Amino acid sequence: MKEFAYVRAGSVEEATSAYAAHAGARYLAGGTNLVDLMKLGVEAPAALVDVTRLPLDTVEELPDGSLRVGATVRNSDLAAHPLVRDRYPALSQAVLAGASGQLRNAATTGGNLLQRTRCPYFQDLSKPCNKRDPGSGCGARDGVHRDHAVLGHSAHCIATHPSDMAVALAALDGRIELEGPEGIRSVPATGFHRLPGDRPEQDTEIRPGELITGVVLPAATAGLPSAYRKARDRASYAFALASVAVVLRLDDGVIGHAGLAFGALAHRPWRARRAEEALLGAAPTRAAFEHAAEEELSAAQPLRDNVYKVPLARNLAVDVLTRLTETALTGRAS
Repeated sequence: MKEFAYVRAGSVEEATSAYAAHAGARYLAGGTNLVDLMKLGVEAPAALVDVTRLPLDTVEELPDGSLRVGATVRNSDLAAHPLVRDRYPALSQAVLAGASGQLRNAATTGGNLLQRTRCPYFQDLSKPCNKRDPGSGCGARDGVHRDHAVLGHSAHCIATHPSDMAVALAALDGRIELEGPEGIRSVPATGFHRLPGDRPEQDTEIRPGELITGVVLPAATAGLPSAYRKARDRASYAFALASVAVVLRLDDGVIGHAGLAFGALAHRPWRARRAEEALLGAAPTRAAFEHAAEEELSAAQPLRDNVYKVPLARNLAVDVLTRLTETALTGRAS
């Protein structure tokens, strides 16, 4: 067993200072992903900075009508919170679609966003993986890649991001709040995770030592019909093969706002800008939905064994858009 230091932080400032004082440190919250990676030998932190006692465990409404979710709010509490269920149903549905009840009771908002890929080549130290060991190669590209990316991948990495929550946050125009050595900043959820490019070891745009302190859900998408749907190999406790989160608003019989994001298709939640552009101003018909999905997925570059993901994602998007249109027109829950 590799020895490591342990620090239990009492404030955000104490946490970031402890992180800076230990080279190779990691923040620890629920540990549902980090501890697994430590057991596998993929992660070997020199120090763990425990942030579970920081005052970041509440959901609060802000004066402008937005909703702030603290970074240590447990996934179960987030999914069940009345303001989340009522105003941002896609987020509640996405969280409930992830993992098991036991894991959701331990996992946190910040940790969910920072979880790493479940690519088996990343998790197996005997296999080449540029994400784990830059320059070693990508074993998945010519190996087993049924679950891997069809959008935005590179010659260096074809891994997908596993979070369900992050997909809903991208569609809802959420923002990630961060605090670190350079101060406090906020970044859009759509720009928090990275495409692999030639730096697949870097999952996010988070800077060294920064701590996620919260997530803000904007007032602009509060109360709009929204939904999340996920296709997987079994009915529960499985990562997505493809997923979609949609936020929709109808204005005088046409689409006035559409937020659409795909999951499990890329190294990050994939905000479908082409599809959104095609939907704006269009009548909410199945033909319009199919056209928008085709516009987005025309950029897909599937590999030998994951061609199925393209029609799967298209059908998911069309189905969710159709259901949300009914919700918008009738007021019934999606």
